[in-house]
Amino acid sequence: MTGLDRDWRSLPIEALGMLARGKSRHRPRNDPRLYGGPYPFVQTGDVTHAEFRLSNYTQTYSELGLAQSKIWPAGTLCITIAANIAETAILAMDACFPDSVVGFIPDDDKADVAFVKYSIDLFKYKYKAISRGTTQDNLSVDKLNSIEIMVPGITAQRRIAEILSAYDDLIEVNQRRIAVLEEMARRLFDEWFVRFRYPGHETVPLVETELGNVPEGWRPIRADQLITFDPKTKVPKEGEKLFVPMSALDTASSVISGWEKRSGNSGAKFVKGDTLMARITPCLENGKTGLVNFLPKGEAGFGSTEFTVMRGLRVPPSFVYLLARSEAFRATAIKSMGGADGRQRVRTEALEGFELACPSADLLDKFAQSTEPFFANIRILADKNIRLRAARDLLLPKLISGEIDVGRAEETLAEAAE
Repeated sequence: MTGLDRDWRSLPIEALGMLARGKSRHRPRNDPRLYGGPYPFVQTGDVTHAEFRLSNYTQTYSELGLAQSKIWPAGTLCITIAANIAETAILAMDACFPDSVVGFIPDDDKADVAFVKYSIDLFKYKYKAISRGTTQDNLSVDKLNSIEIMVPGITAQRRIAEILSAYDDLIEVNQRRIAVLEEMARRLFDEWFVRFRYPGHETVPLVETELGNVPEGWRPIRADQLITFDPKTKVPKEGEKLFVPMSALDTASSVISGWEKRSGNSGAKFVKGDTLMARITPCLENGKTGLVNFLPKGEAGFGSTEFTVMRGLRVPPSFVYLLARSEAFRATAIKSMGGADGRQRVRTEALEGFELACPSADLLDKFAQSTEPFFANIRILADKNIRLRAARDLLLPKLISGEIDVGRAEETLAEAAE
């Protein structure tokens, strides 16, 4: 570690600060009295979906929830020890979390919290290996401490963390820009097709239908007359194809990330322009929905068996995706859920029978043209993030091990940021 620190030591995480499990003592865990209050309640899925800092959460605790838990301060490193093993994120706010998450608060004289996060990320595969069980994977505090990390002095830790977190800062900026573009597209959909404030609406009277008042000329129609649900798509068995796991779908944007190449063809099948929507609980409630815009035209991919694939017949891909994200459509999907194997699933026939007011082909074309720049820019930003993650992950083991010095790492960062 040229110019900073050559004194590296191998230490357990607990030697660098306070390490303890979260608290969730009340049983049953799903008691509704625990939830709905002002206190952020972070769960394993929230940690998994956080890029670096954790600022988004899907649940809150009430006063009763807080009383049986504990508030962890902003800056705490969250480490998942059940379900998704060894996922990490740093709290951006004070929050509670359950005993399936471990919290680490560094001793400021011994450790930088971001450095420890990156060290755990580097050895994630080791933590996963020692957590495997006969019924359920579990990573205890003792197991976390059984794998020691290489630690230089605090000055070197902070400098290494600054370089690596610069990648994550760039990724977070791009994520915020993606969120703005998504919001703009959703508002446009809402304005045109829910509030009926589309271009030229001032001269078109509303008429009464079984769906309520809709613009004259718009006719009530079933969704399956505009969209094919789970269409038949040929995916060859031979060779590797693009595979999308459930974890690749985002809860708040159209971006599908974390896809991989895999042999076989068992599961949901899709082509460019299709929308993938989770059909199981809790993934559907969490909003997991994506737009396939990364496949070359003419190629097909496959993914989780728990996707509903939606393909526009007479409507553009952006309309299909935004309909799947709309409040009324999702409410219909959630209401239809049923199943006897312990997992609730959406009934496809309920989605097919969803009724909406169908505008003219002209207006749909205008909508496609209006939303195309949003989704094109989202794809550009998503691709930039793929490159940033790849550069960060390539640099991570070399910096954490001291294989390359900070100066060379800074040059790599400058190139990746372009």
